[in-house]
Amino acid sequence: MDLDDRDRRLLALLQEDCRIPNAELAEKVGMSPSACWRRVRALEQAGIIERYSAILKPKQLGLAFHAIVHVQLARHDPDAIAAFIRAVAGRREVQDCHATTGQADYHLRVVCADIDAYNRFLDDFLFRLPAVRGAQTNVVLKEIKRAPSVAL
Repeated sequence: MDLDDRDRRLLALLQEDCRIPNAELAEKVGMSPSACWRRVRALEQAGIIERYSAILKPKQLGLAFHAIVHVQLARHDPDAIAAFIRAVAGRREVQDCHATTGQADYHLRVVCADIDAYNRFLDDFLFRLPAVRGAQTNVVLKEIKRAPSVAL
């Protein structure tokens, strides 16, 4: 799907506030409400809009510990990798997981209540996965920027 300037404006406005009423969204981009609704629906059906969500503040929810975990795998066979991915995807502490180049095979962003909860995550989960050789933790001291949107 080719995006025009109006599509980009729609996407930018929806990223700022996905609860904006359709009539207000249409007015801001210079479209009729029905045409705006059809265009947003087309963006959803094309998979450009993946989902809508609320952005929460972890500390306000008692999740004060935040770390980036660099995971090295001991085994790289497809079954071991698939098992690792399934296990990590099922853990609520893991906010993001990226397969990358470099020394680590995967980078996890982990959020939990405190250092004790993080140690339980490591000991009771991560280090018990057969494919995991090791992990290095970088504790997040301060969040400078967390972008919930894609630059358009």
